[in-house]
Amino acid sequence: MTDLLPADAGFADRLAAALPEGTLRPAEPRYLEEPRGRWQGQAGLVALPRTAAQVAQIVAACHAARVGVLPYGGGTGLVGGQIQPEGPPALILSLERMTAIRALYPEENVLVAEAGAILADIQTAAAEAGRLFPLSLASEGSARIGGCLSTNAGGVNVLRYGNARALCLGLEAVLPDGSLWNGLRRLHKDNTGYDLKHLLMGAEGTLGVITAASLKLSPRPAATGTAMIVVESPAAALRLLALARDIAGEGVSAFELIHRTGLDFLAEMLPQVRQPFAERPEWTVLIELGLSAGQAPEAALETIFAEALEQGLASDGVIAQSEGQRAGLWAVREEIPTANRMIGAIASHDIALPLSLVPDFIARAPEALAEFADIRVNCFGHLGDGNLHYNVFPAPGRSKSDYAAQRDAISRAVHDLCVEMGGSFSAEHGLGRLKVADLERYGDPAKLATMRAIKAALDPHGIMNPGAVLRG
Repeated sequence: MTDLLPADAGFADRLAAALPEGTLRPAEPRYLEEPRGRWQGQAGLVALPRTAAQVAQIVAACHAARVGVLPYGGGTGLVGGQIQPEGPPALILSLERMTAIRALYPEENVLVAEAGAILADIQTAAAEAGRLFPLSLASEGSARIGGCLSTNAGGVNVLRYGNARALCLGLEAVLPDGSLWNGLRRLHKDNTGYDLKHLLMGAEGTLGVITAASLKLSPRPAATGTAMIVVESPAAALRLLALARDIAGEGVSAFELIHRTGLDFLAEMLPQVRQPFAERPEWTVLIELGLSAGQAPEAALETIFAEALEQGLASDGVIAQSEGQRAGLWAVREEIPTANRMIGAIASHDIALPLSLVPDFIARAPEALAEFADIRVNCFGHLGDGNLHYNVFPAPGRSKSDYAAQRDAISRAVHDLCVEMGGSFSAEHGLGRLKVADLERYGDPAKLATMRAIKAALDPHGIMNPGAVLRG
């Protein structure tokens, strides 16, 4: 790939002259930061287009000048994909002005949104039409749909509805040479050659810039039920998941595994979050059902709980009897990452395993980390789809900075075991810049060669999100 040039004053002047006034401006500090504070971006320029045509114009100019393009969504990514800490300063391309819901087709269960639309706003628009857009993340109040699709975001409803790519029917995108691809189809079946939308989703802005998407909606469940159940072990939790699906079928929308360490962190850092059990259990699951008209989720949960008790899988449980109680149970799960950040993780791991091997991984991981003294592990996540957040923390009274020299070795130990067991070291947050070396270490050689060939073919100058996913 050709060496890139900086987005300097001369380039800025030429580009600004071709764009509407106010499209270019100096990058504010918020564009140069990321949630975990591991990288600091370089001061430079941000472009704020209002139309896909303007995005195409900007990318074409960068292609011609060999200036890097750093696509920027809501800035909520956790692997550094939205931050460029080194190299010739790229042009930050933010789609925050492109927030329109272009169309909504309730009878088709389709919504067309621009890439800058905030996820929560899309959920609200769907709800107002009596529909559900099921992608749900902790950052949904600020995450933008373009970034969610570019990273193939997951969240709590993957068990039932799938990742972001399963919720997208078509894309509009600007390719690295500045050409505008109109693939904004609303078709469930379209076998006309290579499926470019799936190439762009999960590419993290390295193959183009998503500007709009046709999104798949679902009927809203007529009734929702939520319960938190104490289980004997992760193996029991997995058996409970199978039991729940036998009873409620595809009505199981979420199934979250929670370890006592997460509850301890909540009690320490966020005591205002009310916990449902007087004594914090070793393992619990949060289960949610969304059922159609004429079905009673509370009754289904009672049946599930009774069967779990009889089979020795569960020992206690709480079934929400109101929306307030439901929100309270979810607050326990949703605030665990907040408490984690307040404690300060040494190393966080977003991994996925075949469902049947999740209990084995949890049992084997302490031995893999045995050489590291004075650590705590908070293991929680989306058991329904095999995605664990296996995060390592300092001992009480110590800081994560005390372990800086061990961080990489800790992550390698966790990832080595995960990959050995047929898992993925990157489940739902993407690769960004954080996991480029991991991809090189664990990636299949044929896949890596193919990825590099695709990158070289579509982006020969290497301008798109340089340094992310693949080393430049």
